[in-house]
Amino acid sequence: MSRPRSLEILPVEGIGEVRAGDDLSDLTVRHTPFLADGDVLVVSSKIVSKAEGRAVRAPDREAAIDAETVRLVARRRGTRIVETRHGLVLAAAGVDASNVENGTILLLPADPDASARALRAGIWARSGRNVGVIISDSLGRPWRQGVVDVAIGVAGLEPMNDLRGVTDGYGNPLEVTVVAVADQVASAAELVKTKLAGVPMAVVRGLDVVTAVDGPGAVALIRPPAEDMFSLGTAEARRTAVTARRTVRHFNDVAPDRDAVNRALAAALTAPAPHHTRPFRFVVISSARRRAGFLDAMREAWVADLTADQLTADQISRRVARGEVLRGAPLIVVPCVVPDGAHTYPDARRRRAERDMFTAAAGAAVQSLLVALAAEGLGSCWVSSTMFCPDVARAALELPADWQPMGAVAVGVPAAAPSPRDQIDPAPFLRRL
Repeated sequence: MSRPRSLEILPVEGIGEVRAGDDLSDLTVRHTPFLADGDVLVVSSKIVSKAEGRAVRAPDREAAIDAETVRLVARRRGTRIVETRHGLVLAAAGVDASNVENGTILLLPADPDASARALRAGIWARSGRNVGVIISDSLGRPWRQGVVDVAIGVAGLEPMNDLRGVTDGYGNPLEVTVVAVADQVASAAELVKTKLAGVPMAVVRGLDVVTAVDGPGAVALIRPPAEDMFSLGTAEARRTAVTARRTVRHFNDVAPDRDAVNRALAAALTAPAPHHTRPFRFVVISSARRRAGFLDAMREAWVADLTADQLTADQISRRVARGEVLRGAPLIVVPCVVPDGAHTYPDARRRRAERDMFTAAAGAAVQSLLVALAAEGLGSCWVSSTMFCPDVARAALELPADWQPMGAVAVGVPAAAPSPRDQIDPAPFLRRL
């Protein structure tokens, strides 16, 4: 595609209300006496849907979204981002309740590329003009506010301009640049159509893009799943984080992002707990001096225990070396459980059960923390050592007497990508009744 010297974007006015069964190619030709070979006609998907009878009476919009959805990508409050049968990823499956009668919703065209090809063929039959056709719809974009029009149906032009292998003005080869030309044209046309002007078509003139054949269509713009870095979406990503979490024992020297750690700690605090309590406390040790003092005290207690067990000096050295993972971490989090809200019972059986409930809740909080850290791209390693010498840990960290340490978690940026986890067959671990 050569660089245009100038562009014109011409609104197509006077179309009026489009109804089911209307001939869009006839409407277009009658309202575009200025249409010329090489022009690109950009048509709002709304009027294509109306002409194709895709306006339906549906008081339950959510049910219509369900019917058009093949995969939920993300959900926040009342908004769903989904993948449609077309392969498009957008809010509410493109189901629209604007610019239609009350109680009516508008679905996207069943096959937008086929609709674009049919409209192009109809224009050729009625006027002899060889034009490109783009059917556009508004989409939001990740990490950007607002919506822009993109091409969901294309005929008569290549939807992309592949510049890979071309050299720039400095002689550098372009390696990944593929320009979404059809999306650019769709967005440009929206500047004269706008959402409220009642102008559902525009002609873009001055581009050298129109071809003699229909081309691959807008489907070529849809990124294949294998290349989609965000195909999991939020719900699947959170589930995947559970299995993606691996024990990381080697970290970079870079301190982990404090906001990311805080988000993980906030997630840990959502763990279930007895009696509607929140009995979790987290000691975050970022000071190198405090980490060293804490770990030295823990090491001394561990060596004393192993010596009392009559292990040899070599055996003690090897075991202590295995526990040094905490020293290599730029951050240590010591999760604790406190008896806030615990019930008191006169008999030992119920006292044990009460204690075990709080311990189990602490385990849920620790697991939530580890998974949330993995979701933030941070590595972690849970070490149980503080549970063997809680008094030593409390003294080293100056903790209240009723804070019960539940191990320690090394946190940091992994020095290397963790290896993928083997698929686990749950059958040997289940007893089905």
